[in-house]
Amino acid sequence: MMTGGEIKDKTIDFTAVLYATIMLLVFLLASCSASAQTLKKTFKFATFYTAFSGGNSVADNNIYSVTNGLQTDVVKTPFDYSITAGVRKIARFGYENRANVFYDGTEKSYSDAANIGKVKGFEFLFEADWRRQQGRNFLDQDYFLRYVAKNWIAKAEYLQDGFADVEYFEGSERFRLNINNRLSFNIGMAQRISEPYGYDPLEQWVLPNNNIHYTNLALQEGYIVDVQAGEYFAPDGTLVANSVDVWEQVVIPQVINDYVGRKRSELPNVWNYSLVLGYDYYKYSKEFWVHSWASVMPYHLKTDDEYSYFETTEGRQWIDYGAGLIFGWRLNKSLGVFLEGKYNKYWNREWHDFSVGLNYVIL
Repeated sequence: MMTGGEIKDKTIDFTAVLYATIMLLVFLLASCSASAQTLKKTFKFATFYTAFSGGNSVADNNIYSVTNGLQTDVVKTPFDYSITAGVRKIARFGYENRANVFYDGTEKSYSDAANIGKVKGFEFLFEADWRRQQGRNFLDQDYFLRYVAKNWIAKAEYLQDGFADVEYFEGSERFRLNINNRLSFNIGMAQRISEPYGYDPLEQWVLPNNNIHYTNLALQEGYIVDVQAGEYFAPDGTLVANSVDVWEQVVIPQVINDYVGRKRSELPNVWNYSLVLGYDYYKYSKEFWVHSWASVMPYHLKTDDEYSYFETTEGRQWIDYGAGLIFGWRLNKSLGVFLEGKYNKYWNREWHDFSVGLNYVIL
């Protein structure tokens, strides 16, 4: 069974390629028009990296059957792997410890999601990660260009998170108000393009009792039901079930999954135009540091698009947001605590990760 975030074996996501190509072309054109000295400065300290890692997955499962005597089938799970490639130029904050000698793509840098970086100027990240985990293939991508000036911020980003099943392109332009050297606020506009999240392909198949009219759906998809023989056939004529239990518990879930995936892929992408408000706060010393940021989109322009998210909210405004926090405190020479993470909610999608713990050094 395939979820929306998995890699489809015979499908190429041309949308992702298009967005990445546009961002790369803008970057190259800007670089080519610059002087050699400026070009050298742009790429100075940038790091190109690629890595492959792998390991065993979950243990194989033994499946037993007594239909024709005791039979045992082994369901094997292929090994897990990750292939990562990218290039990045992002200044490290004071709390970020460059522990590894080389970048291998497994590093977690929560601060990459902040509105502003450690330094003013141009920063960028292009990273793709092809993964197989517990027999399922995923693709994660994050490409962004960011320019931070004293009084304004501009950023363009394409993000795909396979686990969260979210994918979008976002551009934003913001005015920046500096309160002091630690705190700043920003306000501007954000433009996003994505699939029509909130659209439910199964809505037309829901019965008044909240069940799904799955048999009619399967018939529409080309399945054949021989009621007298109690046999069920796939569109290509293959026998897929010879009992109601197998039909309902095995075949129908796959029919529904394939139908939802196909209907989602057939829909055009939609634009969202939103007001965006945000802040960034950064304080650092060797004993104590706090870095936090947030972006909130409380207001969205209504469009005439048939699959606008306003159709899901029945015309009401909604709030999209992303936030992050990095906190560390060395209480004494032996004990230290830390908390770091980020949380995002766009449309009806949520994705987040965090880590918290303590270190104690015996002196």
